[in-house]
Amino acid sequence: MKRPGPLLTLLAGLVLGVFMLSLNATTGTKNASTYQESPAASVSPSAPPTTSSPSPSPSPTRSAVPNADYAGRTDDDSSAIAVSLRGGKAIAYFCDGHDKESWLKGDVKDDGTMKLTGSHGDELNGTLQDGKRIRGTAEVGGQKYGFTADKAVKPSGLYRATATVRGAKVDGGWIVLPGGKQVGVVTRDGTPSAAPVIDPETGAVTIDGQKIVARPVTP
Repeated sequence: MKRPGPLLTLLAGLVLGVFMLSLNATTGTKNASTYQESPAASVSPSAPPTTSSPSPSPSPTRSAVPNADYAGRTDDDSSAIAVSLRGGKAIAYFCDGHDKESWLKGDVKDDGTMKLTGSHGDELNGTLQDGKRIRGTAEVGGQKYGFTADKAVKPSGLYRATATVRGAKVDGGWIVLPGGKQVGVVTRDGTPSAAPVIDPETGAVTIDGQKIVARPVTP
């Protein structure tokens, strides 16, 4: 039998190569070594940033001392004292109803003790007892007085009025004691004297022919 010649073998190989190229073009196959994954496909989505909630502000501390007013007299019955407590603060007024007076203020501790100070070195030291009274001492004008001030119910309490009357600067303070008795001093341009009676329901008072209004005093 006669073998095919070299020319036929070459033609057969050429036809086979063209057939394989046509087959690859129609099927769209790619060489695995030329494939590259898109960079975007390999990136994981990032988690959203976390924000911390602000810490709640601490609640303001409230004083254990109740808000109230107190009024009473010195142990020697020469003068009156009134004390007003609000939010751990205190303001006090001492007067003899003639020519001696003093305004004092300061803090009240949670145990009910207080040290109030005024002008010219005046000082009041007191202790709240069961919320019913204040017992202590007041040093005014270089003289020391023991005192007791009971809890006051309106119209008892502490009042003050400031105004200009007939060209004079007027500053008046009043203590309305339990039972209705009043003790007060009015200072006209620095000169003190006994104060006229006020209407504790309205605070109205007439000084040197002019009507003004005294108002309750709180810290």
